[in-house]
Amino acid sequence: MRRPHLPAWLPLDPYVLALLGTVGLAALLPARGPAASVAEGAATGAVALLFFLYGARLSTREALDGLRHWRLHLTVLACTFVLFPLLGLAARGLVPTLLTPPLYSGLLFLCLVPSTIQSSIAFTSIARGNVPAAICAGSFSSLAGIFLTPLLAAGLLGNGAGGFSPDSLLKIVLQLLLPFLLGQALRPWAGGFLLRNKKVLGHVDRGSILLVVYAAFSAGMAAGIWHRVSVPRLAALMALEAVLLAVMLLVSWYGAKRLGFGRADRIAIQFAGSKKSLAAGLPMASVLFGAQASLAVLPLMLFHQMQLMVCAVLARRRARGSGPGADAELPAGHVVEVSSRAQHPAPQAR
Repeated sequence: MRRPHLPAWLPLDPYVLALLGTVGLAALLPARGPAASVAEGAATGAVALLFFLYGARLSTREALDGLRHWRLHLTVLACTFVLFPLLGLAARGLVPTLLTPPLYSGLLFLCLVPSTIQSSIAFTSIARGNVPAAICAGSFSSLAGIFLTPLLAAGLLGNGAGGFSPDSLLKIVLQLLLPFLLGQALRPWAGGFLLRNKKVLGHVDRGSILLVVYAAFSAGMAAGIWHRVSVPRLAALMALEAVLLAVMLLVSWYGAKRLGFGRADRIAIQFAGSKKSLAAGLPMASVLFGAQASLAVLPLMLFHQMQLMVCAVLARRRARGSGPGADAELPAGHVVEVSSRAQHPAPQAR
């Protein structure tokens, strides 16, 4: 199986530079007035297209087979929507010593966002883990997040996510869930196109994120919120996120071992249970936080780059540890299932 190529230490790659350039463009030339409406509409449409392609990519067979690994998926969901939020709540004691209230709201929102799809698959593939489980775990997490993220934000952030309402939940459902279900319905036709054009999903993934970043940071510039952030606060935020990522990587790996999962499943749990999705988090933040979205998504953007760098190194270490005897931990018949159903190249990490 051909594996995605990632450098050993994954320095700032062209996509991350594009993200930084988009933030710079929004700072120098923010979209205002009618242009802001156009940028917001383009970002909304791009994200809807992305989730349509996610739906078209996930085969019904993969989804049904994935349900057999319900313990694995519950473990990933518990990491994403239980343990992460608890760690986020524990960080409340650092306000205002290390974090300002707006940065803390962004950090807590980061902890409520669903897991990734693309990078969970890519890193699980590199590490020789259970790729079908990673596909299903990422997809199930994204679907659950459409409902759980805004509900958790309403309960834990309160007025910090001042845009939350039943209308906000409806907007998120229409923007994310409906396109996903439409992609599932049209999969007999769209799925073949994606198989012939494997790079389409990656291009839409990256492009939609860049559009949402530009729209969100333009709104932040128009609202004049950036004077609230200082360099020491940003350094403290990055240090906290490094600790958060380290804790989740350790707990997901050793916790899965204690629960009796084999090595391939533990790899899928670690990479799906320790990540947060920019593609899902950015549009949700735009709906929930409004003009404050640019500051709210800053922790998520920083965490995104950090998780890619760390997991690229970790995935290669896991691959080197997958020697001839490594599959001895797997349940009977599990290796055959993984090897027979993971013959397509995994998408690039995002």
